[in-house]
Amino acid sequence: MEAKEYENPWTTLKSEKVYDSPWIGLTKHDVLNPNGNEGTYSVIHFKNIALGILALDENYNTWIVGQYRYPINQYSWEIPEGGGKRDVEPLESAKRELLEETGITATKWTKIQELYLSNSASDEFCILYVAQGLTFGEAQPEDNEQLEVRKLHFDELYKMVEDGQITDSLTVAAVLRVKILMLEGKV
Repeated sequence: MEAKEYENPWTTLKSEKVYDSPWIGLTKHDVLNPNGNEGTYSVIHFKNIALGILALDENYNTWIVGQYRYPINQYSWEIPEGGGKRDVEPLESAKRELLEETGITATKWTKIQELYLSNSASDEFCILYVAQGLTFGEAQPEDNEQLEVRKLHFDELYKMVEDGQITDSLTVAAVLRVKILMLEGKV
């Protein structure tokens, strides 16, 4: 599909910062929507870049991390992921996250996808990587994390996504993208 320039049909009348923390901000905008009607649009601004890493060894094994996710009130299996400061090279932050959560370092990194995670309500931007050429050490989780690391073959991870056992958006996107790259012989 050819990229096309579009004019913004929204008019912002007034903006008010409602909440601000080191991680997110919430701004309420009084707007005229594309039909010219007045309304309110609240936007969550994420101060960090979201990062996800699918570690893949030469036998197509991968590692996922299990943890209880407070916002959804349930346990979640997902690829190693976290946030990176905007003034730090995203790849450096991805390397840090993989090491922290799994103890894995990698010699080969491939950016496989960039995406917005919920563009109807937030500006959260994400970069996904495949990490290969793996070396294993000790995980170094942050003090607020209780993580369980699980090794499984990529086919099993793909099946978990396909069956809906994994619903984390970064994981779903990374697994589906890597499956396509495998079919194309690029991973």
